[in-house]
Amino acid sequence: MFKKALAGIGAGALLFSMAACGADDGGSEGGDDGSLVIGFAQVGAESAWRTANSKSIQDAAEAAGHDLKFNDAQQDQEKQIEAVRGFINQQVDVIVLAPVVETGWTDVLQEAEDAGIPVVLADRGIEAADEDLYVTRLGSDFAEEGRKAGTWAAETFADDADGTRILELQGTTGSAPANDRKAGFFEVLDAEGLNYEIVDSQSGNFTAEEGKAVMETFITTHGLDGIDLLYAHNDEMGLGAIQAIEDAGKVPGQDIQIIIVDGSKAGFQAGVDGKLNYIVECNPAFGPQLMDVLESVVAGDEVEKFTPVEEGVFDATQFEAELPNRQF
Repeated sequence: MFKKALAGIGAGALLFSMAACGADDGGSEGGDDGSLVIGFAQVGAESAWRTANSKSIQDAAEAAGHDLKFNDAQQDQEKQIEAVRGFINQQVDVIVLAPVVETGWTDVLQEAEDAGIPVVLADRGIEAADEDLYVTRLGSDFAEEGRKAGTWAAETFADDADGTRILELQGTTGSAPANDRKAGFFEVLDAEGLNYEIVDSQSGNFTAEEGKAVMETFITTHGLDGIDLLYAHNDEMGLGAIQAIEDAGKVPGQDIQIIIVDGSKAGFQAGVDGKLNYIVECNPAFGPQLMDVLESVVAGDEVEKFTPVEEGVFDATQFEAELPNRQF
């Protein structure tokens, strides 16, 4: 799946040497034993996915013998910026940033560069204008996740002569996964020529509570009769929406088909229970892979601008078999 994403970078993929970020510029190259001091500015703990992601990175850092300074920004960009500046003042070896939103990072990332401290993005990306201010992003291809969801929708509703009426629960406004999962999804629907209507699209901020509240608003405003598909940008919002649908006396997965992105145990269990129809995986357990990337960056090795995490897709015929394999 990632051949397409990497192809977009081109055969002459951007490779970066961190020679300019060595000790002579004020940065560090780790301890004599190879241990690193890592500053990690995490988005928050808004979902089971995020909690699993934090644990994977914390466990991997401990196993590798690195000192991880962890900061939970509680989905507040200003808190993340403050955390990054704190890491700069502490002269950590490398900063890991999972940005709340895509924009607004230029000043603080320039400060990190000026201090000779390399920055690696984990999970989410930032706007292209700032790509020179970080070394690499390790994470998912969110646009490809959207395309996978769109491919299933286009195939499933291809013969719907009356048109497909869609509700969308978007993630946090301005975040990379929300932007890209939306773009990839509708890119495929348009390319496949699906006859569809976006009945409504609002942010549920990646939480079950807000997903449920927004779905309740959808139901109050539009009803559910004639709605064919709900596309939820993550499990938590999808699960909240399922509760709202059931409270309205409808049958999720039957009266309205549902796509979710993430692949948590709770999401797969809902699939086993017949309450949703398609899951696009977003893998949070990339801590060991991140440690490898950070060690390479600090050592001055060349790394690609985007380092992908492997992920799959699952339909109703696969939910039960896959459920025991879920890690979060």
